[in-house]
Amino acid sequence: MVTIARAADLTVIGANGGGWTATAGTAAPATPETQPATPWLALGAISDDGLVYGFDEESQQFTPWGLTSPFRTTITQSIRTFQVTLWETARVAVQSLMFRLPEADLQPDGTGLTKFAETASPEPDRRAFWFVVLDGATTRGFYVPQGEITDRSDVTFKQDEMSGYQITVTAYPDDAGNTVYHQDKVPVTPAEPSS
Repeated sequence: MVTIARAADLTVIGANGGGWTATAGTAAPATPETQPATPWLALGAISDDGLVYGFDEESQQFTPWGLTSPFRTTITQSIRTFQVTLWETARVAVQSLMFRLPEADLQPDGTGLTKFAETASPEPDRRAFWFVVLDGATTRGFYVPQGEITDRSDVTFKQDEMSGYQITVTAYPDDAGNTVYHQDKVPVTPAEPSS
């Protein structure tokens, strides 16, 4: 009889998590369990939709004459994205990301009023990102040394709905050619049942 291997502690539910940002190239925190320190800035409350880690890949298949199945496939595009909805829209770090402005430009004046303008010609705004997913003793950390917000959703202001900035961060290659670095603390996979 076949034994089906199952281990509930090897599953992951995004029970909790967070995100941080810093200047592009800032070193990653030591572990997913370590509180990120300055210069990392917290992104605050994230909607209950959690974090979506996206894979966008395309490939080219090569089918030789006389066959109906390819005998080789080449990856022609491999993009990693992270999508979150940031609920703390008044947080300076969040406004800075959404509007591509330095935090210093978003400090209130002596009357408590913050003034800024949105340009018709935005420039690239690459930053480092650190995302953590927590599920009991299991932690997953995603470090993006070179990332940029490449998609922003519309913002709704409504009485029965939380306003939020839904953003998509695209990970770009760093000097080593890597886009995302993973730091996971997960239970050990048990040995396979012997026959």
